[in-house]
Amino acid sequence: MGGLADYFRAVDAASVVRALEQTDGGSPLCTKPPVFDGVEAKRVDPAVILALLIAAIRQIEWRVDLVEGTTVWPTVPAPGPNSPETEDDPWVTGPWVSELRPLARDTLAGVRDSEVPTVVARWVRAEELRGARVKDMQPLAEELILLARRAHDAGDQLYCWMSL
Repeated sequence: MGGLADYFRAVDAASVVRALEQTDGGSPLCTKPPVFDGVEAKRVDPAVILALLIAAIRQIEWRVDLVEGTTVWPTVPAPGPNSPETEDDPWVTGPWVSELRPLARDTLAGVRDSEVPTVVARWVRAEELRGARVKDMQPLAEELILLARRAHDAGDQLYCWMSL
C-alpha cells in the first residue's frame, strides 16, 4: 500500500483547515481550480523522501528530524493509546495535513538552478529511491523548489497533504 502526498503553500493553518472542511479532507490540489498553489508528489512523504532531498541539498546525512511538521488536519484529537482503530478514524487512514517547519521551505527555496542536477544526482542515490533516475526525478525536484521559492517570497508556509 502506498501513500499519496501533495505539497502546497498557504498563508496559515487556519486557511488550510477551512479549505479542507470544504473538500471533506480531500487534497486542495484536486479541486477545479486548485484551492492552493502546489505540487502533486505521489509517494514523496515528508519524513523520508523529502527529507532525503533536503539532506542532499544540505550535503548531510538523513535524520528523522530534517523535515518536521505540525499536524493541522484532522482537527479531531488523536485517539488515546487504548482506543481501538476503526476504518472511519481519520488518524488511521488519513488524510493528514502537516505544516512543515520553515527550514524545509527555506532549504528548498535556496537551491540555485545550476545546482539542481547535482542535488538530484545525490538524492537518487538514496536506498529508498533505488532504481530512480535523475531524468525522472529532476522535474519533481524543480517543482518542489519553485513552490518553496513562491512560498518563501510570499511569506507562506509549506504544507503536505497525505493519505493512504
